[in-house]
Amino acid sequence: MNTPLRFNEALLIADRAFRPFQCVAWAPQDGTGVVSISVIDRTNTRLLGRQLSSATYSDPQQLEAALQRSRDELRSQGFDLAPWSMPE
Repeated sequence: MNTPLRFNEALLIADRAFRPFQCVAWAPQDGTGVVSISVIDRTNTRLLGRQLSSATYSDPQQLEAALQRSRDELRSQGFDLAPWSMPE
């Protein structure tokens, strides 16, 4: 996947990357293009929070690297994630 991602596509990819947990995203209406994501468990406990710039979430390689780093961080904290790979 080499074409730039749209906002909604990036959010769907992020949601799948953190299963079985849920990924919640929101973008402040300040025009900066930043999106905040939080990974939460079934009890709505926040496990991880990140901010992604539009340059990161629109570029498939940068998004994959950012999501993989976050997955690795969750794993290092003892959380078990479903297998995932960046869609092609």
